[in-house]
Amino acid sequence: MPTLARTDTSLVGRWWWTVDRWTLAAIGLLAVIGVVLTMAASPAVADRIGLDTFYFARRQMVYLSASLICMVLISFLTPKGVRRFAVALTGAAMFVMVLTLVFGVEIKGATRWLHFGGISLQASEFVKPGFAVLVAWVFSLRRLDDQVPGYAVATALYIVVAGLLLLQPDVGMTIVISAIWGIQLFVVGLPLALVVAVGVLFIGGSVSAYFVFGHVRTRIDRFLDPDVGEGFQVGRALEAFRNGGWGGRGPGEGRVKEVIPDAHADFIFAVAGEEFGLIVCMVIVLLFAFVVLRGFARVFKDDDLFILLATVGLLVQFAIQALINMASTLNLMPPKGMTLPFISYGGSSTVALGIGMGMVLALTRVRPQSGERR
Repeated sequence: MPTLARTDTSLVGRWWWTVDRWTLAAIGLLAVIGVVLTMAASPAVADRIGLDTFYFARRQMVYLSASLICMVLISFLTPKGVRRFAVALTGAAMFVMVLTLVFGVEIKGATRWLHFGGISLQASEFVKPGFAVLVAWVFSLRRLDDQVPGYAVATALYIVVAGLLLLQPDVGMTIVISAIWGIQLFVVGLPLALVVAVGVLFIGGSVSAYFVFGHVRTRIDRFLDPDVGEGFQVGRALEAFRNGGWGGRGPGEGRVKEVIPDAHADFIFAVAGEEFGLIVCMVIVLLFAFVVLRGFARVFKDDDLFILLATVGLLVQFAIQALINMASTLNLMPPKGMTLPFISYGGSSTVALGIGMGMVLALTRVRPQSGERR
């Protein structure tokens, strides 16, 4: 079997010895787990709505393949290439978001998807990785040159993106974008008073969302008010975890997928708990934690502010999405409708996550000026 020697100076050889292979392996394992869980959860959902038994499973394998291919290809880019790609990606995503508001189909009170040629595209998923990189870029330019209005540009970009998201409306995605922007503001080193002011602004925005958006109010009321009771899907998810115990009921033996409409998507973690048990759920959590902490450990050794801010933003996005999905399933917070990275069914989300993690791999590759990191 041919191997790549350290002396190999080809494009692939240089990539192999500079990319974080441990993170690649962890994401690959998450994708394998995603295939297994989709095969377990989706047939019952497909049969219930009159589709071919393996309709969702086949589509998710296509999405995962496209996601992993995008991740690997993007990981070949230089930091400058990542910046250029982020500009194009964010511009295209924002343009499609505007088109979605005009031509998109309203589903459950939200206009988030644009349908064409049998494909549903959620452009807001693709704006997240591009936004994280662009904000990092303008922040770093401001630190290098006081004449560059980096803070103003980053704030304007945030307002435009958040505004487009709230017009859909998509409060959950707005929270993720806000967290990315706020944490990058903190990392870049703003005065403490300004950081506190931004935090108060975020809290005020969250409270306002409760009164402005009916679906947000309904979800929070169901979560907080014992008289209203927990939602049907959350209740069945908690029951699935209790039934699964430590070792699970066994592959294919779960029942939650037969009653929860989103068992293959937002509540796939419950399927893992029922059929494979707490041990497998903990493995999934540890894989997510490993990817995030490994990324932080590598990038904190880099002295390039842009690379630091961009990687932190991308990893925060990845971590928050995983935490929101799992916390919603466990009734630790109101449901937000976010996929579990590389595991839940979802085309736009899965491909966008591959793009984001490809950027992380590209930015954390070993470079001569960054020391030895593997």
